[in-house]
Amino acid sequence: MNADTEFQRVDLPEADRETRAIHRVAEAVHRVNEAVQRAVNEGVSVELIRVSRFHNGAGAWGDQIVPTIRGTGDKAEGDAKG
Repeated sequence: MNADTEFQRVDLPEADRETRAIHRVAEAVHRVNEAVQRAVNEGVSVELIRVSRFHNGAGAWGDQIVPTIRGTGDKAEGDAKG
């Protein structure tokens, strides 16, 4: 390999703590959205429900969620009759 085709490390610009926190949440939400799509493609209905709100005591807050899941069709009914 010559220098033009070798992989080289690229350092990301330094981000402050707030920017890193925002990126972590955005990445996690992206993964949740992908998981929801996979579940829906398997025939499961998913609803995200806010169950609480976290406060830091200095004015910042964030919603916390849990999924509610519902199967579809005969499978869900068959499980309930069980």
